[in-house]
Parts: sequence; structure tokens; C-alpha cells
Amino acid sequence: QVQLVESGGGSVQAGGSLRLSCVASGSGYTYVTGSMGWFRQAPGKERQGVAAIDSDGETWYADAVKGRFTVSQDNAKDPLYLQMNSLKPEDSAMYYCAAGPGGVPPSGRRLLVEDFGYWGQGTRVTVSS
Repeated sequence: QVQLVESGGGSVQAGGSLRLSCVASGSGYTYVTGSMGWFRQAPGKERQGVAAIDSDGETWYADAVKGRFTVSQDNAKDPLYLQMNSLKPEDSAMYYCAAGPGGVPPSGRRLLVEDFGYWGQGTRVTVSS
């Protein structure tokens, strides 16, 4: 059984910052050479990739968050973080942590939901204008 638990969501005003955390646990978590990522889903919209990092330290960001968000993880056993700065109302969504066996996609390609096998329950981010 693998568990991913997110924390750090909340309500902020536009221009503010939040840092999301994700902790992985469980005997079934064996992704040593895979990647971990953040997705978000707003009401009535599809779940979309936000950022990801793989075991080589390679990162991927959605165009909408480049320059504002930073994904980090010291090593596979440490928490995954998402530092979100200069938040905008359109960043409001439920944010999900995910883990998968592959690497991050090349820049310009989407982060796919189907490439990740483990998911957290989500943490809500609300940005007011």
C-alpha cells in the first residue's frame, strides 16, 4: 500500500505565496528511478500537470507556472515540495501529488495523468483577487 499525503494548501491573496508538501510512505512504494509531480484540477476542468521532478533532478513545468513555481525534492525518500510564488486567481484548484515510474517529459510536451500510478487526496489552493 502506497500513500501520498499533501499539505500546505490554503487561501491567499493574489501575489502571495504558498508551499505545498507531499510525503510518500508505504511498503509498495518502489519507484527508485521514477518521478513525482504535481497536478491541479479546478471545478469543471480536467486535471492538468503543473510540475514534476525525476530521480535525476530533471524538472518539468507547465507554461502557465514557469518562473513562478518551483518543484523540489532532495532525494526519493524526502518530501516533494512545490513553492508557489506570485499566485494568481487562475491558480486556484485542488492540487494533487503523484508518483510514477518514468522520467519527466521533454519541454513542450504535456505531463500525463496516465503516467502516474499513485495519487494523494489533494490539497486546496484558493487565490483571491
